[in-house]
Amino acid sequence: MDAGHPEHLERAEHLERAVALAVANVADAGGPFGAVLVTRDGQVFDGVNRVTATNDPTAHAEVTAIRAACASLETYDLSGATLYASCEPCPMCLSSALWARVGSVVYAADRYDAARAGFDDAVFYDYFATAPEDRHMPVRHVEGTGWDAPFDAWRAHADRTAY
Repeated sequence: MDAGHPEHLERAEHLERAVALAVANVADAGGPFGAVLVTRDGQVFDGVNRVTATNDPTAHAEVTAIRAACASLETYDLSGATLYASCEPCPMCLSSALWARVGSVVYAADRYDAARAGFDDAVFYDYFATAPEDRHMPVRHVEGTGWDAPFDAWRAHADRTAY
């Protein structure tokens, strides 16, 4: 893509904002991560890492940006949006973007830059790449009857909202 192309300039602007948010967040008791979510129609929502500030391990910058956008727009579907992140999103953040139907993700620093600063997500990437029986945190299925009752109730509920 041509560096002078407006889309490229916009992408750089949003990435620069995500990085600036991350830097500022360090001074505000947060982690060094920032994110900017831009909807298909150009609305912009910021997010910063608040894990230690709120004792919420899910309060990553990308997740807080997604939460802000969904709350403001009153939707769980961010189809066509672009998520700009100061650093390569971890598996949880990528999964959150997938669930929100975000159209694309663009990031600045990568996971190796984060690891050099003490934020090594390799264990999480490795977890999913490891055979289930060899994972350090076991996840087990327990056979039983009636376990599908919530799904029966869902299918029978006429006013459900599919997502």
